Amino acid sequence: MKNLALHWKIIIGMTLGVIFGLLAITIGWDQFTSDWIKPFGTIFINLLKLIAVPLVFASLIKGVASLSDISKLSRIGSKTIALYLTSTVLAVTIGLLIVNTVQPGKYFSEEKRIEFKEKFATKTEAKMEAAAQVQDQGPLQFMVDIVPQNFLNAATDNSNMLQVIFFAILFGMAMIMLPDVKTVYVKGFFDGVNDVILQIVDMIMTMAPYGVFALLASLMVDFSDGDVRNVIELFSALGLYSLAVILGLLTMIFVVYPIILRMFTKMNYFDFFKGIMPAQMLAFSTSSSAATLPVTMERCEDHLGVSEEISSFVLPLGATINMDGTSLYQAVAAVFIAQAFGVDLDLSQQLTIVLTATLASIGAAAVPGAGLVMLVIVLGAVGMDPEGVALIFAVDRILDMLRTVVNVTGDATVATVIASSEGQLRDVSEQELMS
Repeated sequence: MKNLALHWKIIIGMTLGVIFGLLAITIGWDQFTSDWIKPFGTIFINLLKLIAVPLVFASLIKGVASLSDISKLSRIGSKTIALYLTSTVLAVTIGLLIVNTVQPGKYFSEEKRIEFKEKFATKTEAKMEAAAQVQDQGPLQFMVDIVPQNFLNAATDNSNMLQVIFFAILFGMAMIMLPDVKTVYVKGFFDGVNDVILQIVDMIMTMAPYGVFALLASLMVDFSDGDVRNVIELFSALGLYSLAVILGLLTMIFVVYPIILRMFTKMNYFDFFKGIMPAQMLAFSTSSSAATLPVTMERCEDHLGVSEEISSFVLPLGATINMDGTSLYQAVAAVFIAQAFGVDLDLSQQLTIVLTATLASIGAAAVPGAGLVMLVIVLGAVGMDPEGVALIFAVDRILDMLRTVVNVTGDATVATVIASSEGQLRDVSEQELMS
């Protein structure tokens, strides 16, 4: 085990977690798993979230301050946002093509529709209320939300990562404008803080196999509600819908991102996946781009050769606004719900889905379940009953894990492309890729 690559250790932990979870359901260890196994998974996620804000703050200040002039930051920012928006539009388009081809909603019975609406009525109402709060905001509210009233308050909540990024960029820009003699000790301080936090990431990742074991074991117990037959029943009812979402997500990972890498970098996509796989596995286990962010940054810098200057800016921004997996799922889910209700969406309505899902994904928090709130907004944009989200609640948690993998992979892909375009992508050895 000691000589195994990290991603293999994580995969083994995930596999054993699923097996243990199924065993626990079978022999009645549900409560034991919740009381004695699940807390270790929660602790692992909390540790990752603990260092996310200080890592982003310290590394971004260090990265921005190392730039020769502010115009370089503007160039990198423009390219980053353009690539993120392009990949999101591609994801939504692929989702629409697949769902219109497979048409999973046509095979969803009216009985199941009524059953699911009643079963998940409370959860649906909660998501609709959250969506209403988002919709009540003004058109420029997102700009207001970027600028914090109090940095310390912003730093206490991982969902306010854009505010942390804003202040870190502002701080770094101010350091560029000042003479080096006045900032030399400040730079040294943040260099040291950044190195310490990266060391903490390495320490936390030694726990990763055990953390993902606990997460997957508890997820199986929670998802099945004490009976394996519940899992089988849910996926038999929503199997075709799940297949459409998974097919779209796999297309992004194994077709779209490799093509982008091939077009804009010299990196072999097999090497890319070797380097980023531990972050992908962690994304799958946690369903949180924010929790995975420290590991994503560490893998990109140390194992893909992306410069810290690029990763510290591109990746935190991506974890906040780049949700390729989420937007693809929203497109598939919206059309699936329309099909289930017997509503044919015309071309203009599906184009509306592309636009709304793209914009909604930018506002989706990098935490589990936020995509459903955005889906309510997407459904409303095409005149659908928002209560339709009840049809997909049952399998959303599982699909959310896969969506997060796509989100994280997309962030790493864009970071690699930007680094290559700026001449800041170094060659890495086989040992660095696999370690």
